[in-house]
Amino acid sequence: MRTSTTSEPDHEFEDLLRELTPQVLGAVVRWSGDFAAAEDAVQEALLAAATTWPRDGRPDNPKSWLIQTASRRLIDEVRQQRARRRREERAALREVPAEEVEEYDDTLRLLFLCCHPALTPASAIALTLRAVGGLTTAEIATAYLVPEATMAQRISRAKQKLKGASFELDADPDRLRNVLHVLYLMFNEGYTSTSGPELHRSDLSSEAIRLTRAVRKQLPDDGQVTGLLALMLLTDARRAARTGEGGELIPLAEQDRSLWDHDRITEGVALAVEAFETPPLGEYQIQAAIAALHDEVDRAEDTDWPQILALYGLLEDLSGNPMVKLNRAIAAAMVDGPDAGLKLLEPLDDELAGHYRLDATRGHLYEMRGDHQAAAEHFRAAARGTTSLPERNYLLAKAASLS
Repeated sequence: MRTSTTSEPDHEFEDLLRELTPQVLGAVVRWSGDFAAAEDAVQEALLAAATTWPRDGRPDNPKSWLIQTASRRLIDEVRQQRARRRREERAALREVPAEEVEEYDDTLRLLFLCCHPALTPASAIALTLRAVGGLTTAEIATAYLVPEATMAQRISRAKQKLKGASFELDADPDRLRNVLHVLYLMFNEGYTSTSGPELHRSDLSSEAIRLTRAVRKQLPDDGQVTGLLALMLLTDARRAARTGEGGELIPLAEQDRSLWDHDRITEGVALAVEAFETPPLGEYQIQAAIAALHDEVDRAEDTDWPQILALYGLLEDLSGNPMVKLNRAIAAAMVDGPDAGLKLLEPLDDELAGHYRLDATRGHLYEMRGDHQAAAEHFRAAARGTTSLPERNYLLAKAASLS
C-alpha cells in the first residue's frame, strides 16, 4: 500500500531519506557482506525513491521499500556479472525478507563497522561521515580541505579494507573505545578546525553530536558514552561566543557568556553528573566534569580552578596524554601562580617538541608573570606553528600587543 500521492515538502523528503539511509545501508551490508556493492545498490534505491515517491506517493513502510529495492538491485548486479558467480551462490545474497526488515536497526552496527580498527582514524571519520552521516564525498572533502578525488580514494580504500569484516555489534570495550575516539576526533575537528580560514566547521561537530546521541540511545548505561556526549554538548554550548564579528578567536576567559547555549549546558551538566557517577571512571567522564565546572559559572573569575586542577591530575594518571599535562599546567598556574605552571611544562619539551600549543601556553603564562618580551616571543613561535588562520591571527595580535 501507498500513502496519499500528495507531494511531501522537499525538506521533509530529504530529512526522511537522510534518517533512513544508514539504517538501509546497514541492513544491506549485513545481508550481502560487501560494503561497496551495498552502498551502490542503496544509492540506486534512493534515486528510485526520489523518482517514484513524489509521483506515486510514499510507501507505508519506506525503510522496507528501500531495503527491498536495494537488495533486488544488488542481486541483479551479481547475476549480470558472471565473474561474480561465487558471490551469487552465497545464501547471504538472497533478498532480505520483508517480515524481517523491522527487526533490526543497523545504524549502530554500521557505525562500529566504519570505525573498524583496521582503518586509520582519518579513513574511519571519512567513511563514517559518508555512510552514517549521509554527507557527500564533496562535502567531506570541503570540510577537510582536500580535493574531492583524494577523499573519494580514501573512502574507496576504506571500503575495500572492510570487505569480509564482521558486521556483528562488537561489545568489546576496545572496539567501543575506537568508536568513541573517532567521534571525539570528528567533534574536535569541527569545533576547532586544524587548518583553514574558519575556526569552526559546525557540520562536523553537529554530526558528531548526532552520532554520539545514537550510540547512547543503544548504550544508555555506559558511562564513557554518556560522558562523551556531555563533553560535546558542554563544549559546543560556547560556540557562538568563541569568535567576534570579524571571525577572530575569543578565548574562554574573555567570552560573553550570555551568548552560550544554556539549554545545552543544562543537558550537558545533567549528563556529566550521571556519567561521573557511573563506574568505571574514564577519560570522557572526567573531561565532561571539567567542562561542566567551566560552564556552570557566570564569570570566569568564579571558576573552581582547584577542583579543575585535581581533575586534570586524575585524568593525567589515567591517560598520560601530553595535552592533558599541558592543560594541568594551565590549571596549576591559575591556582599556584605562573611559575608553578611553567615548571610543569618543562618535561613536555620532548613530548610536544615543536607543537604550537606548547608555545602558546608558555606565552600566556609568561604574560601572567609579567614577562612580556618572553610572552611575545612564544606567541610568535606558536603563530608560526599553527595552520588555523583564526588561531594564527589571535596569536600574532597577542604578540603585537605585548611588544
